[in-house]
Amino acid sequence: MEDLLVIGGTELRSRLITGSGKYRDDRIIKDVLEAAQCDIVTVALRRMDFDHPEASVIDHIPKGKILLPNTSGARTAEEAVRLARFARAMGCGDWIKIEVINDQKYLLPDNAETVKATETLAKEGFVVLPYMHPDLVTARRLVDAGAAAIMPLAAPIGSNRGLTTLDFLEILVEEMSVPVIVDAGIGRPSHAAAAMEIGVDAVLLNTAIATSDDPVAMARAFNLAVRAGRTAFLAGMPGVSKTARASSPLTGFLHEGDGSGVQCPSTRP
Repeated sequence: MEDLLVIGGTELRSRLITGSGKYRDDRIIKDVLEAAQCDIVTVALRRMDFDHPEASVIDHIPKGKILLPNTSGARTAEEAVRLARFARAMGCGDWIKIEVINDQKYLLPDNAETVKATETLAKEGFVVLPYMHPDLVTARRLVDAGAAAIMPLAAPIGSNRGLTTLDFLEILVEEMSVPVIVDAGIGRPSHAAAAMEIGVDAVLLNTAIATSDDPVAMARAFNLAVRAGRTAFLAGMPGVSKTARASSPLTGFLHEGDGSGVQCPSTRP
């Protein structure tokens, strides 16, 4: 049976979601997406020029991908809702990533405003994926508000620091009834694999690929890492022990007490 990710009733084959920002040359985006094999691509509304598509980032995203506009720049729920409605009106579809950030130093999400925006947009038929600080109470409120998935941060946006919120992510994986997508802070393929190994449903990242020396090769590496982590999770991760556990028997190969020692087969003359 194929291991599909389901968000808002849509079946997805890939558990890697990539962004479309920070590239030195947007023309490389198509090759990056092919290497990543992702189904969903995030895009900042402020980078989309619908009057001149040849100058817009969306011109470099292949058809068939699900566009996930984000409300980057919104400081309140009201601003996020306005941006989401604008994205729908411009033909971007019903998927929206809610970002409500009024902290300009660490770029941490405002969970309370995010809940408000999620509730409004879910009632309007949007597939809402809210970016959030990994807090269980807020996560439950987002689900009650109609979120199709939750997107807790692993570390501050663009920091590449990895799973600094690991303990809280594990709680969300255990408790949530909707997909948990780790977003922000993933900097290495090993970080992505580790996130998938604890049971998160998908990983979203952008900076780690876009700012690498070879974005196409890095996208391919993250694709493999996400697949490996998911496979390991489904296989059942082995338990951890404080003491050594031999992988081969340590007794039974010596004849104890008879002085005969190890008996080896005779060699032919």
